[in-house]
Amino acid sequence: MIIPIASDHAGFKAKTIVKDFLEKHGHTPIDFGTHSSDSVDYPDFAIQVSERVNSGEYDQGIILCGSGQGVCMTANKYPKVRAALVYNQKVSEMTRLHNDANILCIPGRELEDNEEELEAILTAWFGTEFEGGRHERRIKKIESLTQKDPS
Repeated sequence: MIIPIASDHAGFKAKTIVKDFLEKHGHTPIDFGTHSSDSVDYPDFAIQVSERVNSGEYDQGIILCGSGQGVCMTANKYPKVRAALVYNQKVSEMTRLHNDANILCIPGRELEDNEEELEAILTAWFGTEFEGGRHERRIKKIESLTQKDPS
């Protein structure tokens, strides 16, 4: 699977670990930056992945920043994105199983020195399918929020 990936400076170190994992497991990461630990604005990079998942160009994406919150907030501005802040294996599994999340948001500063947890998160993310059923109804309710006329 082709996976768009991006980070800000605070997520850069963890992103290199994630990219290595993806390649080892047969995925092709497409890196939209940043390409160093020099300070940048996280929305600029979250937008790159979010627009492509929102348009349907890619099914899933991964974005990282220091806390994961900023990129997650940015991504969830797009109507077809269900971005999830994931910090452990169980949360990773549940966001796919119940929420059919399509963008994985990772707190780089929290996980950059814990390669084992990062790999567990990624294994759960890519190994868990959406359960559907009652969860489908809930996702449709979330999606309906972006279909309403705000006036």
